[in-house]
Order: sequence, then structure tokens, then C-alpha cells
Amino acid sequence: MAKIIVLDDVLDAGVMIKRILSRRGHEVESFTEEEDALSYVRDNPVDIAILDIKLKKMSGVEVLEEMKKVSPSTRVIMLTGYPTLETAREAQKLGAFEYCVKPIDKDELEEKVAIALEESE
Repeated sequence: MAKIIVLDDVLDAGVMIKRILSRRGHEVESFTEEEDALSYVRDNPVDIAILDIKLKKMSGVEVLEEMKKVSPSTRVIMLTGYPTLETAREAQKLGAFEYCVKPIDKDELEEKVAIALEESE
């Protein structure tokens, strides 16, 4: 299965996503700090990164940009509670594969992860 990281400034959100995807057999690491997530990606191959757009020190889009520099093949799914066309366009321009709107729908999340994995093969 896939190696996935989740970066969300709300610990419970990351834990919930980790639980959903771990049940599917994926290896999931959850982070609340941007630097911890980026450091992990620098040292470990990651298939999928799930990034919240609203974070503590950086925006999810800034983390996406940094992550693509060190791991261009990582598929990124953005999370947002405030979907705007501008944010979606910017994220896709920087290499985001897809995005999900909060609150997370379990089936939608699982489906988007499955599609990201199919397309990365």
C-alpha cells in the first residue's frame, strides 16, 4: 500500500485522516508542524501528502511548493474548509493533484487517494 503523510494544524483532523487511511492498509504519518512534515519528506519517500491549506506558520500552498522541490513525484491532496477557485487554481498550478473540502467525507477521501495512487503508477 501507500506511504502517506497528513499535515493539519488541528491534531484531531490529522488523527482522523490517519485512522481512515490506516484501515485501508496505508502507512500514514500525521504532523501538525510544517517543518516536521517537510523534514520527514526530505528523509523518506512519500507517495501521497495530504495538506491543509490553513496552517500555523506557512500556508498549505507554500508547503506544497517546498515539498515538490524535494519530492516532485509525491501526489498532493489539499484540504480546505474555505474552498475558493483562486486557491484551487494556485494549488493545481504548483502541482497539487486534487483537493478535498472539510469536513472530510471518508468515502471521498478514500476515492481521491485511490485515484492518486492509480495515476502515479
